[in-house]
This record gives sequence, structure tokens and C-alpha cells, in this order.
Amino acid sequence: LKMSCFWFYLPLHLLMATYLCHSVKAPTTSSQQSFETDLFNFYHSLILADGKETTVHLLKDIPKRYCFVLEEGRVLAPFSITVTPCDVPIEWSIFVYKSPPGLPGKATPDDHDTQEVSKSQKTSSMVSTIFSYKGNSVETYMGMSSHSALYLLEFLSTERDTHITVYLTTDTTSGHLYPELPMDPRIDVIGIGHTTVTLTWKHSPSVLQHGESIQYCLLVNEKHNYKSLCAAETAIRSSGMKLPPTLALSLSPYLLEPQQVMILSNSELSIINKVSSGEVRQVCMGTRNTYTVPNLSPSTQYYFDVFIVNLLTNASAAYTGTFARTLEAPEPKVTELKDGKVIHVVLDGKKQKSYSLQYQARHKKIHFTFQLCQGQIRVHITRNGKAVASENLSGLRYLSLKGKLLDTYLVQLRSTEESNSSVKVQASPHFHKPLFPLLPESLKIKSFSKLRTCRSVTIAWLGTQEESKYCVYRKRIEEDQIWRELQSADRCSGPESRHKSEKVLCKYFYDLNLQRAVTTETIKGLEAGTFYLFDVYLFGPSGIPVRYHSKVVKTRKKC
Repeated sequence: LKMSCFWFYLPLHLLMATYLCHSVKAPTTSSQQSFETDLFNFYHSLILADGKETTVHLLKDIPKRYCFVLEEGRVLAPFSITVTPCDVPIEWSIFVYKSPPGLPGKATPDDHDTQEVSKSQKTSSMVSTIFSYKGNSVETYMGMSSHSALYLLEFLSTERDTHITVYLTTDTTSGHLYPELPMDPRIDVIGIGHTTVTLTWKHSPSVLQHGESIQYCLLVNEKHNYKSLCAAETAIRSSGMKLPPTLALSLSPYLLEPQQVMILSNSELSIINKVSSGEVRQVCMGTRNTYTVPNLSPSTQYYFDVFIVNLLTNASAAYTGTFARTLEAPEPKVTELKDGKVIHVVLDGKKQKSYSLQYQARHKKIHFTFQLCQGQIRVHITRNGKAVASENLSGLRYLSLKGKLLDTYLVQLRSTEESNSSVKVQASPHFHKPLFPLLPESLKIKSFSKLRTCRSVTIAWLGTQEESKYCVYRKRIEEDQIWRELQSADRCSGPESRHKSEKVLCKYFYDLNLQRAVTTETIKGLEAGTFYLFDVYLFGPSGIPVRYHSKVVKTRKKC
């Protein structure tokens, strides 16, 4: 509300003081002299609302000013001003204008002498600075106000555009807008694990008085502590995340953004924001003052801030933040690889996401073979501690490495998805008899649409220059089972996992000319308008099969 709205309600002495607030440029935090000399537009000075939190937007290097006065008739009364920076440090000050003696009422015989004093001397004697602060902490000033005084607040941001909140109250008897902090507002770390940190803090007096409308909310991030809730929200927004207006409001699921994940369990609400600087977690746990933060990363430093939030007013107060570093991950169990031996590694995407294998070379050339069975797995190989290979596995993969005798190779396998993953691994000298058969250029099965009938399907696949055994299997499936069958197929499993009735035939085939190394097969005795899953297994000299990519074909409905 502009100051001009109050001209008719002020007595003469405050009217003149208010005029000064309008017509004389208010002081900056670096110089009080400008208050006494420079004129400035009164629209730049606003009345600060009493008993209401006001959001103030600041432009860089441009001061913003607010005035306030007490109601007429109140001689002395306590008041408090709380300023909360929501981003960068700011400068703010409180100035008081007190009317000089003899200003109100009738003139006195000494008025003529008084008028001889320069206006600048009068103004200087009437204006004083009672409080100044520079920083980004939440600060509260408490004082006694007189009905003959006009107060002016000035705010300045020298770093960049920002915003703050200001709360003025002259009623200190009917409770507080902000929840109260305990005498000791520190957060204590009482337990640290590889992936967990347990915290506790003293209860807020507001919990005992207004338990139903008060709750604790925890903010976890990997960057730094925040001195206020609005500072935390501003930081998250500046990283590209859209955030509800307050943490209390974020309890409404419909306010979640696509980049947010909400988890509700045991009356706790967790919201995880995916931001460029890592995860930012918000957890509200009611009035419990002990909490174990789960699912953290090992050997990582986290910062923890607890806010006591009034759900009715959305006002909050911040405990003194803390930080803790989770313990280093335990050394993974290392399994020894032996020449020519195949190890089948199964990884649980949720519990055990990595597995380590060690191999000591007895020859200069080493041949690693990986057959991905399920899921997605990334392999990382080091030789004597130095990385020599790292990639995502797909199908069957051979890696040949050259080093020295007795080199130590460490093979680390990591699942890259939540579902189970598995892989077969073999290490051997380069000249060792190959474990898997010679593979064709492609493991795809092709079907010929024009050769489909109601009772038969014709398929084809590539062979190699090495005589090998090929076995064909079929399985009748429903249309809604296709996706699940293709996704869950274990590419390492052999025909022993199939029902005997699914076997169609086995045959031997090869061609020295790779251009002609193609074979076809017509599978008969099928039902019309039915989906069938076809698999081909290739057997090499070692007898270990390689499964071609499954193919689904539907027979014609009418012929």
C-alpha cells in the first residue's frame, strides 16, 4: 500500500515525518548523508504491513524502502522485525525519525531562533540508525516503538536480483507467526552407516502447544546447508527444478512435477527431486524428532536441515543444519577366475548391484568371454589397478587383452537397472579352446510373410563356416504374453529348460562360403490365427549353446 493512502490519518508531527519518508531519499546502508540531501519519488516507499509476512523482491544495487508507524495513542510498545533472505546475502538497516521538541502544537518565543538553524542540522538530529545487518541468516530485531517516531527499513542486494520475506509485528502477546525453536536448535548425528544416517533434535515448544498443525520436515542434499526454507526452495528452483511454494504445500501429491518422485510409507512423505547437483530429498515425519535417512550413497557427504513448519500459515523456522559423510562401501567379495572355467553371475538390481572377479594371467594374451543372459550389465576391467576396458554388454562379447605374465585382472560387473541381471564369464589364454561356438554375423531369426499359411510358418537364420548343430523350438503364446516372453527370456539358458513337446527338430549345417551360409525351415502342424514363439539354439564343439533372438510369428487366420 502506497504511503499516500495514509496522509489523512497522521497527526501533524508524524505527517511531517511521513513527508520526509516521501520527499527525502532514504539512506543507503553505506551513507546516511543521502537521507538528508537527495529528493526522491515517494512512490518508492511503501507502508510495511503489521502482522503479515511480506515478500520483497530486490533488484541488484537498487535499494527498496518500507516505512511503518504505530497507531495514534500508543506511547511505547514492543515490536519485532524478522527478515529472511531467500538466496544471496543482503544488506538491511532500520532508521528512526523522531520529531524535534516544539514541532507539534503552537509556536514558542524561541521559534525564530530555531528557524535560524539549518534544515540539514534539524534532519540530522532527527534521523538515526538503530540496526544494520549484512548476510544471509534469518535475523530478528526487537525494540520499543514511540508514537512520535517513524521507522524506515531499507534493503539492498549487491550480488544479484533476489527476494526476501519481512515480518513486522507490534502484537507480541497473541503468539508467533513462526514456530518456536528450542533453546538448543542443533541437529545431532547419532548414527552413520554405509547408506544411512540417523539424526535427532530437540523438540520445538510449538509442538506441545499446536501439535496437530506443526510438523518437522527434513531436507537432504549434497551441496550445503540452508538457513531458511525459502533459501532451500530458491536453490532448487535455480537448478532447473520447479518446486511447490513451500515444503508444507508439497505434501499435496498433485503439486508434484515430473522430475519429482513421491514415496509414502509409515505415515512419512518423501519427495525426491532430481537436480543437476544430485538428489534433494524432502521428508516430513510429523512430530517425531528422530529419523534415519535411508538409501544414501556410500562415502558421500550429505547436508541435513530440519524445518519446523506450521501447516496453517506455511511459516517455518530452521534448526541449525549439520552434515555427515556416509561410511565407505565394504570391499566387494572377489571371486577367482580360473582358466577356461565358466562362472555364472546373477545380480539383484536392488540389493547386490555389483560383482568382482579376479584373474591372474599365466600368459601374455588373455581372452575374456561374456555372454549376457538377462537385463543390462556394464563391465569394467582393470590390469594391475589401471583401467583397460569398460563397456555395456550386449549378447556375446569377446575381449582380447595383451599384457605381461602374472598380471592381475579385476573384472567388475554392475547391473544398470532395477530388475535382475545375469551374465556368464570365462577367462582363458588366447589359444585356449573356445568356450562358445563360432557365431554368425547376426543372431536374428527371419520369417517369410508370403510363405505363411494357416498351418505352417517358414523361418531362416544364418550359419557359419564351422559345422555346428542347430535345434529349433516352438511355443504357443497369447498376444498379451509376447512382451513379457521377449523381455524375460534368459539368453543363456539351453534347450534343457524347454518342454520336450516344444522341440521341432535338430540339424547340422555349415557352408564355407558365408554368402550361402543360410538355412531355412518350414514348421508345419500349427493352428490357424495363432501366435508362436520360435527359438534356435546353436551348439559348438564345447556343447555350450548360444540362443538366437526369439521370433514371434502369427499363422494366417484364413487360407
